[in-house]
Amino acid sequence: MKDLKARTIRGGSARICAQAANFIFRVGSLMVLARLLDPKDFGLLGMVTAFTGILSLFRDFGLSAATVQRTTVTEEQTSTLFWINSVVGAILTMVALLLAPLVATFYHEPRLLWITSVVAIGFLFNGAGIQHSALLQRQMRFTALALIDIVSLVVSTTIAIGGAMAGYGYWALVAMAVSLPLTTTVGLWLASSWVPGRPRRGAGIRSMMRFGGIVTLNSLVVYVAFNFEKVLLGRFGGAEVLGIYGRAYQLIRIPTDNLNSAVGEVAFSALSRTQDDPGRLKRYFLKGYSLVLALTLPITIVCALFADDMILVLLGPKWKEAAGIFRLLAPTILVFAIANPLGWLLTSLGLVGRALKMALVVTPLMIASYIIGLPYGARGVAFAYSAMMTLWVIPLIAWSVHGTMISFWDIMRVVGRPLASIIPAAGLAFGVRLFFGPMLSPLPRLLLESTVLLITYSGVLLFVAGQKSFYLNLLRGLKGPLSAEEKSLAPT
Repeated sequence: MKDLKARTIRGGSARICAQAANFIFRVGSLMVLARLLDPKDFGLLGMVTAFTGILSLFRDFGLSAATVQRTTVTEEQTSTLFWINSVVGAILTMVALLLAPLVATFYHEPRLLWITSVVAIGFLFNGAGIQHSALLQRQMRFTALALIDIVSLVVSTTIAIGGAMAGYGYWALVAMAVSLPLTTTVGLWLASSWVPGRPRRGAGIRSMMRFGGIVTLNSLVVYVAFNFEKVLLGRFGGAEVLGIYGRAYQLIRIPTDNLNSAVGEVAFSALSRTQDDPGRLKRYFLKGYSLVLALTLPITIVCALFADDMILVLLGPKWKEAAGIFRLLAPTILVFAIANPLGWLLTSLGLVGRALKMALVVTPLMIASYIIGLPYGARGVAFAYSAMMTLWVIPLIAWSVHGTMISFWDIMRVVGRPLASIIPAAGLAFGVRLFFGPMLSPLPRLLLESTVLLITYSGVLLFVAGQKSFYLNLLRGLKGPLSAEEKSLAPT
């Protein structure tokens, strides 16, 4: 707690740098795999993960969040939770094996039987590393976590590319799905150097189990809300339609997932450590929120304005049908950037019941929107997805911060600065596209458009919107503990 702010800044910076590398590698590997494999290959795995993804929500039963969120945690508690997570992983593997014939029958696709059976093994590996990851988060060892993520991604992606080049088709993607949790768990054990002890009854984990159960139920409801459209498209559109939609969706989610992983773990750990100090928690939250939005907005605008160029450059000509879907899904990048940090706030404060109620309200609305858009194909579903998410964002903010130390207008002020800064940047970048675009091929045009937008946006945000001092303060925090901790500028 003594140098929490400096450790938070350094940990967050390490995670952001690592996730930037992660982002580049994921996009690069996607470019390679998209050219080696067909949309149907991705669609087959997408059909399976739409179901196994639900099971994956139970893999830690929310116990990693419970370990991080608790003010104090004992060796007996973490050891007992480790064995619970391991047993849950084994049970999930068995459930997935039993579901494999049903998945193949539902989609009328016999190949899904063996794909589901092999993917199920990943639950065993995940269960064995959950508490090790939670302990590293609790100790705020985010550099180690970042390195584990990168190494695991490199190893699993290399296996997938090698398999695709050897002609194994969708099995290359299956190998990637299984090798990623295996290498991650090995890395977590090596980094944490923690060996669990025997499970003990009466270790005082009942409240942690209750907390974790609510977190898991909330994750399940949210997963259904934001993945049910893939089940519908796979069932009524087939593997190719789902493959095209799934690649557009994956590209859209990469920025959000990376930022959420980079900032979310650090923010949740820091907010949990300051839950007994409302003023400090508020300052930390608003600063992290400002950073996430500032990084997300330019990505959102690039995806919306230059979708055709991005799909051509990243996926290749045979994926051009994904461009329209990609553009329609672009607003969800910003919506998730606004929504995800509110989840960190509620969980760190122990308000997981409120988060569950919100999820129970939005889920039927999202499912109804998918059904309305389904007759119009993948584009209709993408439009319905974005429209409902955009309509929901204001009620989401108001409900999330109600009764907390954060006000609705605190959020509006944080959102307002980057939003006002992106408008002139987007206008200038689009003007450059209109003037120079016809003279350039897709890659140089995309680089020019993105560079103009980023430079203009950064200049307006730092010097016109007055955020220069805030970011300089973050950079100073990288050097070590801050002597004037309470004097740093918060984006309020």
